[in-house]
Parts: sequence; C-alpha cells; structure tokens
Amino acid sequence: MSRNPISRVRAKGDAFSIGFALGQASASSFRERVLPTERYRALEARWLGSNYLKTLESAARAAYPRFVREIEGIAAGAGQDFQTVFLWNCRPDLRFPEDVSPATQAAAAGCTSLLIPAEGDGPAVIAHNEDGSAQFQFLGACFWVEVEPDEGPAWSSFMTPGMLPGETFGLNEAGLVQTINDITPQDLQPGVTRQIISRAILEARGLDEALEILRRKDRASGFHHNLGEAKTRRLASVEAPASGCAVREVASPRAHANHLLFREFDGLKQTIDPSSLVRQEGADRMIAEGALAGGAEAVLFDETTPIYKNGRDDAQTLATSIFALFPDRIEWRVHAVPHERDALNGTMRVV
Repeated sequence: MSRNPISRVRAKGDAFSIGFALGQASASSFRERVLPTERYRALEARWLGSNYLKTLESAARAAYPRFVREIEGIAAGAGQDFQTVFLWNCRPDLRFPEDVSPATQAAAAGCTSLLIPAEGDGPAVIAHNEDGSAQFQFLGACFWVEVEPDEGPAWSSFMTPGMLPGETFGLNEAGLVQTINDITPQDLQPGVTRQIISRAILEARGLDEALEILRRKDRASGFHHNLGEAKTRRLASVEAPASGCAVREVASPRAHANHLLFREFDGLKQTIDPSSLVRQEGADRMIAEGALAGGAEAVLFDETTPIYKNGRDDAQTLATSIFALFPDRIEWRVHAVPHERDALNGTMRVV
C-alpha cells in the first residue's frame, strides 16, 4: 500500500461544475484536516465576515469571475459555505492575529523548485517539491486533477484540500508549466488573491501571457512562479510580491526556495524561514557540484539539507514533480515519495 496515495480526479464543463467535482473529491479532507486546525480557526476568528475579506472577494469577482465561480463550486461540492472556502483560499493574503503560535504562522513556508534549461535537442526541465505543513496532515489527502473546461485550454494540477488549483504545480495543453514557491514579503494590500492569479496562469496561452498576468498592479500578495513554455523551451523565474514583479529568463540551472532573491526587492521587508535559507544554499551548492547529472531527483530527494522534507521542522513533502518540456509535448511525472517514483505520469501534447 502506498505511503502517499495521490487520487486522480477528472472534471469537465463550466466553472461551477469543475469546482463541484473538485469539492466533492476533497470534502472529507477539508472537513477533517483543515477546519479543526489552529491556522484555520485563527483566520476564521479574525477575518470571516470582515470588510477586508469582502474587498478581496470583490476584487476577485471583478478580475476573474469564472475562477470565483470555481470556488463556489468547490464549496458546494464540499458541503461548505462559500465564505468558509474563500477564506481558506485567501489565507496567504491575510495577516494572523498576534496570539497565533509561531509554528502556525510559519506553516505555509515550503517548496523547492529547479529550472534546468535545454541542452541541444533535449528538453527544458522544471522540477519541484511541493511541501506542506505537518499540521494539516495532507500527506495522502491530495489530488491530481485533470480538467477539460468549456472555456480555455485543458489543464492538470496538483491540488490540496479545498484550494483552487494552480498554487502548487501544473501544466496546460498550450504548453505552459507552472510551479509555485511560497514567499512572505510584508507588502500585503487589498486586491486579487494570489490563488486566483495562479489559477489564471493555468489558462495562459504562453509564457508572455502568463507574465502579463503577474504584472498586474492589483494583486493582494504574491508567489515566486517558475514558468516554462514548451514550444520555445523558454524558462522564467518570476518573483511577484504584491508590490512588484521581477523576471529572470533562465540560461543556466538554478533553484528557488521560499524567499525573495532578486535585487529589485532588496528594500522590501520579508519573513525568511531558516529552512528556506538552508534549502536555497543546499540546492545552489549541489547544482554547482554537478548533482544534476543524476537528474533533478538527486537534489530534490536530498534529506541531509534537508531539501526533501520528511516531517522535520513541521514540514512534509507532499509530492515531487518533474516536467520535461519539448516543442510538441510535455512529459510529466509525479513521485509520491522517493521510493514510490512515477506514481503518476503522462504526456500532454501541445496544441
């Protein structure tokens, strides 16, 4: 029996129908693994029904009403009130009360990504560890969703309970790959939640369109985005806090953990988890020492740094993804744990 089963969920149709199918799949996990946590209860006590949360909802509905409709479907499928699920999807855009424990405040910090440019006729590669807080016990409760929407390209994504897909790792049939790293700059503002922004990128028809989405001035908070375009094999590392967007097209292998690295944000205050510093330094060192000759897994499965999280520091790696970008296709693999490789895999043709 797998230590980390990842359920495969298929959905199609309009936005509400898609969300409803995803909500049904995650109903018990959301009820049992999200709602009882200190993290959710603190957000509920401080923000549910607040004018600020209403402002975030209004901004999301004005910018991307179809993706809000997906959240409405997730809520209905999970048997929850919309505001409960929307609140959960806005958690990175909201400050915690001061009396919340440090472990809970740091629970979002995680994930390590690698971007490896193409050599010759070979593929460009984006590889990623999706980490989560051990507080949520999401290991074995996550999903790989494959979606055929009435509007936009078909797409697939890793999904955690109750969350709008896009904020982990995924790809679409236009040949775009996205993986996400959490960052915690102190520049939160009213605007479009970063979950909605990440979902919008899953519908982008190419890298340039994705970058335009990230250059919006009305984002409530932000992520670090690793983006790849299969048709051109271009890769980009994008730091996009609420107050700006900095893009680096990637010409040599690089890694990114969970804090801002680009000089454009030197003056921006951010919270840097010690784990992020250690993982960034470890991945950079391993790349410099030639570890990628053994594949991206040689770095992402390292438990000495530890880049791969096995319950240490209240963190757990939920899955490891490898995307190989060719001009006509994306070959993808998802490892459940290091000794359960290729738990899921496939090829998405670029149209």
